Amino acid sequence: MKASNFFEMTNVELGNKVNELKAELFNLRFSQAAKQLSNPMVLNQTKRDIARAKTILRQRELGLSIEPTEALKKKRSRKEKSAKED
Repeated sequence: MKASNFFEMTNVELGNKVNELKAELFNLRFSQAAKQLSNPMVLNQTKRDIARAKTILRQRELGLSIEPTEALKKKRSRKEKSAKED
């Protein structure tokens, strides 16, 4: 999953996604131990997705990025201001 997809999610959705990915990673590790995992690169991709989601959550905690709902409000207010000026 691309980072841009994670930026479009709210904090609650990101938290749920992290939990979902952790469960998936757990299952993938069992599959690998049982020699049933056809593509071992899926493990690395899942780990990276977890890291991406956690990074975005941390950025939002520090105030380096904002949730998408706030961003949409700002964009809408800018559009309304420019429409009123015209």
